[in-house]
Parts: sequence; structure tokens; C-alpha cells
Amino acid sequence: MVASRHELEHARDAYGRRAWREAHGSLSRADAARPLDAEDLELLAVSAFMLGRDDEYREILERAHYAYLGREEALRAVRCAFWIGMNLALRGETGQGAGWLGRAQRLLEREPGECAERGYLLLPIAFQHEAAGNREAAAATAGSAAEIGVRFGDDDLFALAAHVQGQMLVADGRVAEGFRLLDEAMVAATSAAESPIVTGVVYCGVILACANTYEVRRAHEWTEVLTRWCDEQPELVAFTGRCLVHRAEILQLRGDWRDALEEARRAGERLLQGLNRPATAQAFYRQGELHRLRGDLHAAEQAYRAASRYGFEPQPGLALLRVAQGRTGAAGAAIRRILAELTEPPARAHLLPAVVEIMLALGDLEAARDACAELGEIAEQYGSAMLAATAAHAVGSVRLAAGDASAALAVLRRASQAWEELEAPYERARTRVLLGLACRGLGDDDTAALELDAARETFTELGAVPDARRVGSLLGDAEPRAAHGLTRRELDVLRLVAAGMSTAESPRRS
Repeated sequence: MVASRHELEHARDAYGRRAWREAHGSLSRADAARPLDAEDLELLAVSAFMLGRDDEYREILERAHYAYLGREEALRAVRCAFWIGMNLALRGETGQGAGWLGRAQRLLEREPGECAERGYLLLPIAFQHEAAGNREAAAATAGSAAEIGVRFGDDDLFALAAHVQGQMLVADGRVAEGFRLLDEAMVAATSAAESPIVTGVVYCGVILACANTYEVRRAHEWTEVLTRWCDEQPELVAFTGRCLVHRAEILQLRGDWRDALEEARRAGERLLQGLNRPATAQAFYRQGELHRLRGDLHAAEQAYRAASRYGFEPQPGLALLRVAQGRTGAAGAAIRRILAELTEPPARAHLLPAVVEIMLALGDLEAARDACAELGEIAEQYGSAMLAATAAHAVGSVRLAAGDASAALAVLRRASQAWEELEAPYERARTRVLLGLACRGLGDDDTAALELDAARETFTELGAVPDARRVGSLLGDAEPRAAHGLTRRELDVLRLVAAGMSTAESPRRS
């Protein structure tokens, strides 16, 4: 018994230090010597979860649930049942998840008076409203749960509920209001929440909301906070894969492509270990995007296929890869099909820039204009600087392809400035290519050469081999120009300019 007590003291200390493997080992040994009580079982369950052992987490939490029932502590048993049910539901095991949440609800109905646990069980109801398409009701329900958290001083409940409410508001188009709540939830999770699982859930949820609405600056800020949190726990497995995916996205935008690819690879390895299929798919998709931009089309194809195997449709990357392979017809069919399937503005905004690029590659200016108009409307709705820059780039490319270099120039200048402010070198270089072609179309060859040369230098530094080659060809092109100032070859390249296709792969005219 003395040895077991010493082991428990050591385990609790390790848990407090977030030394998960050490805590898990000591708690397991103590449990083998003498079955743990309910509180220590919860510590063992959380340690297992943080090490990526989801099945063990649920099994131990079930033991804690029954231990609390045996002590007639129904509210603590309700909390265990809530977490078991939510974990199962998030893993796609909806039947078992609903069963555990139903058990929690029945236990709670026997308890008199108000309590924080009633707030926890409002959260599954909020998700039911979301699944039914009623985000307003989902946000209101989560808001009620957050109020209960404040009333009972339950920081975990408040952080969870406020982050769910914020997500629903953002998804419903009430972006500023939603992000105020999400920021508040992040502060609560960082400074006040007791459960490391709550902290990780809120971190990842808020950063996902940033990614979905192109809130680049906020995503970068909170990703750095999440990274520090993960780095403070060297043995951590849970959340780290998703953290690395988010970091890879930020690094890619900032131009650190080599590090971004390494982070995406590490994310895939971590997520495979944790059996998180959706996030694993995202890690492979990010790898595919980076390979495509660097010109390794075979590696990109393999990564996109891996993303698909794990349940993620690898678009628009795969369609842009088809353009780079000269298969523009296949690209057009794929991008039209998936765009027709999606109705939510953020999801459509993710595809529309590629729609513009691919329609230009196909020579369908009208379809490209339609995509530009919709992208501009979504950018205005969400107030995203990144979406606004993306929309301006798209408008400029369409105007230039239509032969209106003067009209293209003004909007492209705005896009270039926005990309510079967002510290997005690749996107700015792409816009500078269009600026160079617009200047050339207006007879200003000197400025055109400056813009194209600067773009080529950036592409070379990034490792964007196809783009660098294409711009090199433009700088050495001596083909006669038509009345609008652009050669036929330049117009062909322009239609493919944002699709990552090398000049050697673009169609030639006789």
C-alpha cells in the first residue's frame, strides 16, 4: 500500500507537469497494485487521451463513470458519460455516442435544481440544431450553456460553449460577433480551463474557424499560441497533428515552403498514430498542394490520392494538377461538379479562385467572370483581407484575359499591396506577373520587366519551379504583339498563369 501511495503521489505530480507518459505509467502501475478511485481514473483516462490512446481513454472513463455511480455521485458520473458520448460521436460512432449521452441525460433528470452539468448536455443539442441546418438555434443553445458555465464558475464549460457559439455565428455569417466569442473562449481555455482536453479542443476549433473564413492574421496568432502549448508537452500526441497541419498552412502562406512540407509530413505521421482520419486527410492534401506548387506533379498526385483514401475530396488541388498536366477538360469537369455540390459560402470561396483559373485555361471568360462576382460578394460578406486580395487578383486576371490591361492594372495594384500586407510572397508574386503583363499590354516594357523579374526572383527563392520557368519564358519572349499589346503566347500563358502550369506545358498555336 505504501508503494502504491508513493506511485500515486508521483503520478499526480507528473500529471500536473503535463508529463503524460510518466503520469500514465505511474497511474497504471498504481492501478495494477490496487484499483484506482474515480478521481485518479479520470487522470489516467486523460493521460491516455493526451497520448493518443482513444480506446483506452473511453474504457478507463467508463470505469470512472461506474465508480462515481457506486459512490452515488451522479453529477460526476454524468460528466464522464458526456465525454464518452462526445468522443464516440466525434469518431463517427453515433449510435454508441447517443447511447452514452442519453444515459447522462437520464441520470441528470433525477437530480434536483440547477447545475453546471445541465450546460454540458446542452452542447449535443446545439450540434443537433447545426446538423438540421438551424445555426441560429445552435448558437442560442450554446449561448445558454455558456451562461450556465459563468453562473456556476465552470471555466471548462464556458470555454467549450463559447467556442461552439462562436463557431455557429461565424458559419452563419455573423463573423465579427462570432470571433469576439471565439477570442474570449481562447483566453478562457488558455488561462482558466482546468482540463487539457478542453484547452486542445478550443484551440483547434478556433483555428479551424479562422481557416474557414480566411482570418489569416488571427489564425497565425492563435496557431503560435497552440504551438507553444504543444511544445510545452513533449510527449503530447493528441492535437499535435492538427496543430502541425495548421502550422503548415501558415508556413506555406508566409513562404516557408520547405518547413511547411516537413510540418505536413510530421502531421500525417502523428495523425496516423492517433487514428484521426479527417485530419490525416488534411495533412496529405497540404502535402499535395506544396508538391504541386514546387512542380513535383507525381508526388502531388500520390498525396492527393492519399487524402482521398482518408475521406477528403482533394479539391481544388487535384483539378489544378490536371491543368498542370495539360488535362484542362478533366479539370473543368471536376471543378464544375464539386462547385455545384457546395452551397455554403466559405466552402465555395475555397473553390472559386480555382474556378476562375480553370475557366481562363479553358477560354471561358463568362464563367470566369461569374466566379469572380461571387467571390467578391463572399469577400465583402466576411470582411476578410485575404479573400478581398484573392478576389482582386481574380478580377484582374479576367480583365487582362479579356484584353483590358488598363482596367486590370488598378485592381491588380490593390491585390499586390494586400498580399504584401498579409506577408504572402507567393500570392504577391503571382499578382506581379499579371501586373507585368498589364504594363506590357500598355506599352510600358520597362515596368513590365521589373515586375516580371521580381516575380521570378520570388518564385526561385520559394522553389516554385513551374512559375519561375514560365516567367523566364515571358521575359525572353520576342513574339510580335497584337493590338492590345499582348502576344497570343502571352494570352495563352495568362489563361494558365494562376494554375501553376509551366510554359512548356501550355498549349501552342500554329
